[in-house]
Amino acid sequence: MRKTVFILLAIIYSAGTALAADIIELPASMGKVSFPHKMHQQMLKDCKKCHEKAPGKIADLGKDWAHKTCKGCHTEMKKGPTGCKDCHKK
Repeated sequence: MRKTVFILLAIIYSAGTALAADIIELPASMGKVSFPHKMHQQMLKDCKKCHEKAPGKIADLGKDWAHKTCKGCHTEMKKGPTGCKDCHKK
């Protein structure tokens, strides 16, 4: 029984990774930001780093959330863009 549950969880996790969008275009209200979702997913390997409860839409996604979460993570990891023009393209 445990083996079956483990296999099902592995399939669900793999399906989520396989179906993830490569690039997500965030709303214009956020300043035209292209987010390389699949790259982040492969690098972080933990959806809960961004998706608080589980994979799916981020309820509080907006400027404040992105600046705190994304920019904060990039600063902490010393990797990724942290300047305005690095993310917000015209």
